[in-house]
Amino acid sequence: MKNLFKISIALLSLIFVFTACSTPKNTTTGATNVSRGKFVGTWTLNNVSYDGLVQNAVQNVFDQAAPEAFVGSTWKLTNSGNGIYTLNNGTSQTIFWSVYNGGTTGTQFQFKKLYQGDKAKNVAEGYRLDIANNDGSTMVLKSPVAVGNSTGYIIYSFTKNN
Repeated sequence: MKNLFKISIALLSLIFVFTACSTPKNTTTGATNVSRGKFVGTWTLNNVSYDGLVQNAVQNVFDQAAPEAFVGSTWKLTNSGNGIYTLNNGTSQTIFWSVYNGGTTGTQFQFKKLYQGDKAKNVAEGYRLDIANNDGSTMVLKSPVAVGNSTGYIIYSFTKNN
């Protein structure tokens, strides 16, 4: 009986070691496999477009500015989840970002705005954008906007800076 117990403990320990040392989890968006590492770096938002919305229908995004004000902004995302975006007018916003795998629309990029003295774990509100594409050098994020009984999207197209 003691040997059976020792073998069971040894097997459970071995299983634990293999699962703890497995490769990091990748996120999936449709047919595209997107790892968290593909987000790390400095990105430039090159274009804002609309799907199912008329231009200027949305006056303010991320409780900050009009969508067009983000064109040309830079987004610095670190592996630790810390980040900052800077608009062309010099306005900067510290964020904490992550990839969310529980959305009904698939994998999403999410971030919280952080202000002086804030800790990300204490900030309850944030933003989620659907990941349409991220191949490591270009990224397309879609922000859903309710329009009557349907959903339109603000589409943000980024390129990674070298």
